[in-house]
Amino acid sequence: MRRLIARLALQEDLNFLLTNRIPRQTLTHFMGWFSKIEQPLVCRASIAVWKLFADLDLGEARQTRFRSLHDCFTRQLKDGARPVDATPGLLVSPCDGIVGACGRIAGTQLIQAKGFPYTLPELLGDPALVERYRDGSYVTLRLTSSMYHRFHAPDDCHVDRVTYISGDTWNVNPIALRRVEKLFCRNERAVVEATLAGGQRILLVPVAAVLVASIRLHCLGDLLSLRYRGPNRIACAADYRRGDEMGWFEHGSTIIVFTPPGFALCGGIAEGSRVRMGQPLLQAPALNTAATCPDDNPPENRCALEAT
Repeated sequence: MRRLIARLALQEDLNFLLTNRIPRQTLTHFMGWFSKIEQPLVCRASIAVWKLFADLDLGEARQTRFRSLHDCFTRQLKDGARPVDATPGLLVSPCDGIVGACGRIAGTQLIQAKGFPYTLPELLGDPALVERYRDGSYVTLRLTSSMYHRFHAPDDCHVDRVTYISGDTWNVNPIALRRVEKLFCRNERAVVEATLAGGQRILLVPVAAVLVASIRLHCLGDLLSLRYRGPNRIACAADYRRGDEMGWFEHGSTIIVFTPPGFALCGGIAEGSRVRMGQPLLQAPALNTAATCPDDNPPENRCALEAT
């Protein structure tokens, strides 16, 4: 059965139809309600079905029993399951994920998938932020449904503002990214602005997706979801140490990490590579030397967008 499901999932037309040509927001609202049903039989049956469609491994989960499907989606991990690299000057991955497009931003243009560019103004909607991250670096991290869904601070930082941008709930899997132009700019998302201990500013942009559309940030009192009706720009004041939990998605989705010019990808960060929360992701300018992150990496080891 699992092999049959896997073969069907690889059929791009069918996959796209089943995950996008559907009443996305209606199903997302339904999933939000259904996943919170705290009934043991419903919970066990739902997790069993989930395992048919995904490589779900609960061996690292802190708890062994779950109250609901939502409880399983947002599970915490055992202590020590995600060691956090302590090397000064590094930004570590804020989440488990698969690296999508990444590298340098060509002016304000970056890549969603091969042949599908989008721009900082379309994603962020704030001219000041656009100028701050012009010619900077970015890494797109996609969380699959079976992954650990919580995200953490990539370094010691202070979060002072979150901008909520309501939108659609397209799937963010590679098939949709190759077919839907400017998908990240269409979907619901949050723009989390943070200042590092060294004074550099970075952005984390969690992007919601079909069956998700809920982003929980500990620094805010409200759940950011399709039902959110509060202000779009939300001032906050939250301090985090590297690796501290910042929030979670309620299914799989995407986080895009932005840095200003001068940062560089760490070795091994390339399209398709898998990373875990706490592993090195980007290097600050002080550590950006030929010995640690050379600019002459062979093409197969980097995925920078070249300026045109």
